[in-house]
Amino acid sequence: MTFAHGYADNHGLRMYFEVHGDAVPGKPPLLLIPGGGSTIGTNFGELSPLLAEQRQVIAVEEEGHGRTRPTSRPLTAENSAGDILAVLDQIHAETVDVLGFSAGGHTAIALALGHPARVRRLIVASTFASRDAVPDEFWDGMAKATLDDMPDIYKDADRRLNPEPGHLERLFELDRRRILDFAGWPDEELGTITAPTLVVSADRDVVSAEYAARLARAIPGARLLVVPGGHGDYLGEQAASGGDLRTLHVTLPFLLRFLDG
Repeated sequence: MTFAHGYADNHGLRMYFEVHGDAVPGKPPLLLIPGGGSTIGTNFGELSPLLAEQRQVIAVEEEGHGRTRPTSRPLTAENSAGDILAVLDQIHAETVDVLGFSAGGHTAIALALGHPARVRRLIVASTFASRDAVPDEFWDGMAKATLDDMPDIYKDADRRLNPEPGHLERLFELDRRRILDFAGWPDEELGTITAPTLVVSADRDVVSAEYAARLARAIPGARLLVVPGGHGDYLGEQAASGGDLRTLHVTLPFLLRFLDG
């Protein structure tokens, strides 16, 4: 299976990306956008090789994450969407399917809203699009959060890639501010998404299954998949799955069926 990696420049930010597998006629590449604090490996290390058996996979690391260096600008879904466009242009990917997890789901939504011609199908996994999707306790906890609250697996991954002092602290603050400053999108704006969409959530996720259903109703024609589990274990996300990939192997056929639909 072929593998390539590189950087794409967007006004000074150099976004790291990987390409797994070969182009498949009739199937656009699948773009993977990790969640907050994550690298490609911690979020999609188990999923991407399984997907790459079926289609070409492009995976990115957002600003300050993994091999993409931080800048002085804020980390927002819209900024990251612009960085991703630079990646797609560099590798000549005119149209992609997109899977965004957690905070990466915000970037996926921003990409689908701002650049509909580039997104064929959209999967938003364990994410929310409005501030009232989570209780006040979530926002209070995020406001008071410290680096000690970050999962060790994320901290260890960042220290391996970026051992210089201050990088991990910058990563944490980028993600914390990203969520605290998140404005969301009204249902009317979500209603303009044209890509066929699958909303995926676990029954013990950050958002409730009821909210996932509400999000699916807001996006025209969207489908809903609720799986037993927690925040990302169904994607093999390392912090959530702890290496138990049974839920991933059950969920994968549903994702592929939607993408191939």
